[in-house]
Amino acid sequence: MAYILILPTCAHSQTAQVAQTVAAALPDAVVFNPMANAERAQNLIAAGKNDDWFDALIGEAAALGKKNVVIQGIEPDAENIFLLAYNVELATSFNAQIIFAVANEAGADKRLALAKQAFAGQTVNFAGVVGNEAAALANGLAALGSADDVNAAALAPIVAQTTDRISPAQFRFNMIDLAQKANKRIVLPEGAEPRTVQAAVICHEKQIARCVLLAPRAEVEAVAKQFNLTLPESLEIIDPATLVEQYVAPMCELRKSKGLTPEQAREQLQDTVVLGTMMMAQNDVDGLVSGAVHTTANTIRPALQLIKTAPNASIVSSVFFMLLPGQVVVYGDCAVNPNPTAEQLAEIAIQSADSAKAFGMEPRVAMISYSTIDSGSGPDVDLVIEATKLVREKRADLAVDGPLQYDAAVVESVAKSKAPNSAVAGKANVFIFPNLSTGNCTYKAVQRNANVLSVGPMLQGLRKPVNDLSRGALVEDIVYTIALTAIQATQI
Repeated sequence: MAYILILPTCAHSQTAQVAQTVAAALPDAVVFNPMANAERAQNLIAAGKNDDWFDALIGEAAALGKKNVVIQGIEPDAENIFLLAYNVELATSFNAQIIFAVANEAGADKRLALAKQAFAGQTVNFAGVVGNEAAALANGLAALGSADDVNAAALAPIVAQTTDRISPAQFRFNMIDLAQKANKRIVLPEGAEPRTVQAAVICHEKQIARCVLLAPRAEVEAVAKQFNLTLPESLEIIDPATLVEQYVAPMCELRKSKGLTPEQAREQLQDTVVLGTMMMAQNDVDGLVSGAVHTTANTIRPALQLIKTAPNASIVSSVFFMLLPGQVVVYGDCAVNPNPTAEQLAEIAIQSADSAKAFGMEPRVAMISYSTIDSGSGPDVDLVIEATKLVREKRADLAVDGPLQYDAAVVESVAKSKAPNSAVAGKANVFIFPNLSTGNCTYKAVQRNANVLSVGPMLQGLRKPVNDLSRGALVEDIVYTIALTAIQATQI
């Protein structure tokens, strides 16, 4: 499916007419107007729910089922002038090719130049101009015709261009859609923790997953009252004290090699994370999400003891899906392994690439270091070199390169200078950090200073899905981690 955004440069650009004309010149095409429900847009944006609006638009456009979708850009409106700013996000959310609708009037060339500058720093493609040939030529863009007569032959190569970038809105929509279809039962051991309760309510309202809160009902109801929440009837709230006994014998069986006694099992099952893990071990739930108040070790340890690693995995690692402006990328490992060996780093890279692919990305893996190719030396660089070699030996199908500095991995101009022969440099979307200090600090710096949503950490390598939360997780972080867990449950 190809997306083209018709972007007005002034109030006289005839945006709607241009959109109709372009669609008529393309095969299997339709015009999509994001402002068809202007009241919804205004209400959601005014409430700070921009993401909900863009996610809805992604879904509605996809549901049209057309090969080519021509998006009618938001036109200047004196009463809602603030909405114009969202044209840039429309373009990046849909990864759309941009055709400027330009009026045939004085000053049009400067207005077009200003419109182009609105996308400074964004990865977008300016496909051409409709309505003003002189303005197009002055700005180095292709002239595609007039508002009522476009050059169909010139449009063909535009819609033929494809990208494997996934925007944050596309990622969120796809993730929620897959989770809804999965319909999995996810246990939340921190059942009375306020953010967790709020996330569980959202998940039931949006049918993302069937959540199970492990906590006394009175505690959950107190949280609901404090935060003015309505608890859905479908939301399961189970007092952990009522479950302990039924898992004593199964836990003793799983840990019999360690000589676990029923008394010890009962004591350990007082920990709701252990209890939730046993529920998963017995196939009573499909996945577990914890960590809003527990440490990573407290979340992972029971899983390693009771769930075990997947047959093809020797370690457990983690990834974050970083929803950068215009593109989603993967960071690993940022939560589990402090100082991986070359063999472990290679396995982390392979696990992370597979996770990226499972969520619709075409992985291009950069093994991050302070050195690019052979620009530096030392034990840390040697480790990354060896890990990269191992990845290539084990998975010849993966696009991987290293060592690469971060700028060489993401900036094409830097890549051409530092790693001109690399198939990954300048366009990496999976970043493997050499140790936990580097990975954890990088993800948190990007998350907080760039105001980027980070989804995860998603754990890799376990036989069943267990996912850890940052103790600083926001409600939306928990919602998305529950969705990830539900999707993982269909894949493991």
